[in-house]
Amino acid sequence: MDSEDFLREIGIEEVDQQYKVSEKRFPDGAQYRFEIPGIQNPVAMAALVNATDQYNVSVHRVTQTKGIMLLTDKEIEEMVNIAIDARLELFLSVGPRATYDTSASANTKEGARIGYRLRGYKNLLYAIEDVKRATKLGVRGILVYDEGLLWVLDKMREKGELSKNTHFKVSAHCGHGNPASAKLLEETGANSFNPVRDLQIPMMASIRNSINISLDLHMENPKSSGGFIRHYEAPDIIKNAAPVYLKTGGSVAAHHGWETTQNQANQRVKQVFLVQNMVERYYSQAKISKLGTDDMAIPEI
Repeated sequence: MDSEDFLREIGIEEVDQQYKVSEKRFPDGAQYRFEIPGIQNPVAMAALVNATDQYNVSVHRVTQTKGIMLLTDKEIEEMVNIAIDARLELFLSVGPRATYDTSASANTKEGARIGYRLRGYKNLLYAIEDVKRATKLGVRGILVYDEGLLWVLDKMREKGELSKNTHFKVSAHCGHGNPASAKLLEETGANSFNPVRDLQIPMMASIRNSINISLDLHMENPKSSGGFIRHYEAPDIIKNAAPVYLKTGGSVAAHHGWETTQNQANQRVKQVFLVQNMVERYYSQAKISKLGTDDMAIPEI
């Protein structure tokens, strides 16, 4: 069989950006939502929520990236309560990762390809404990950097060791960027997938065509991951990749794990406002989700 015919048979095919508009939607019928990454503590999160009122925009998801293990129980509880009151998703990231443990390789140019994945049994165990601690405090969104951990967490969710309402989001730091990898992650339990940051729109469209879970796509990037800004592309990204979370505000940070200040949280929301204006100007019929929809990973206490 021809290779392209075989890929098509298993649900993977090239998509022409000009002719393929995604008909897939979030459960509420919407095409897009906004996510702001890099909100590391309750002070920054509170400032962010206040800024959404100032700019009159909706932010559906906040993502913390430094690690659950670097937050106190009180800080997690504060972030949980802020998220519940604001009716938005809170995703906390798994703390244990190669760059935090004793790996010398992870800190070399060649060894950096390990990313934030886990090394050895103990680190896998520590990562599971990190997730269990957050979910016991009400968190229902977990940012995952390791495919094996995703597989374990999905098994735990199936067997009732984690709430059935727990959502797993796969980070761009895993380095996936093609439809086959996306299908693998979806089948392994991912509820949301962030491919590598620099994909062209036809590449995004081919991934969207192959999976049903939401795509999380960077509208902006910190300097450490290229610093590029894609505001003008937002309307076409929605058309071709819906349902999609537009990850916005990253250009405010210098690198992943950046400790966002209150003022910078406000700047990140301003970036959401700018992207929203682009969508309204060039694709005004695009439908955005309301806050607090049933499928969102809003904390539960």
